[in-house]
Amino acid sequence: QVQLVESGGGLVQAGGSLRLSCAAFGSTFSINTMEWYRQAPGKQRDLVARTTTSGSTTYADSVKGRFTISRDNVKKTVYLQMNSLKPEDTAVYYCYADDYRGAYWGKGTLVTVSS
Repeated sequence: QVQLVESGGGLVQAGGSLRLSCAAFGSTFSINTMEWYRQAPGKQRDLVARTTTSGSTTYADSVKGRFTISRDNVKKTVYLQMNSLKPEDTAVYYCYADDYRGAYWGKGTLVTVSS
């Protein structure tokens, strides 16, 4: 079993930056993909960024050039560096990971971007 714990959310002005962290605990040796999703009020949960064990990354079009996902396999932690934040980035951000046993979600961290 894997537990994911996010941190780093908060209130920031438009144009500012935040870095989210997601630490994995438990039986983490077989984790494959790690991802960040976000869900704004009244909207569905959408993929923001993905990183695999090989280091490949994928981004939603809305965050390309502004957000960077990175991964520390020793610390079992994935990061999301968010720059040039916009009010439309306001959402609860969730960490996701999967392995051969299934999929895991964190409880989320709130990011609020004021205009």
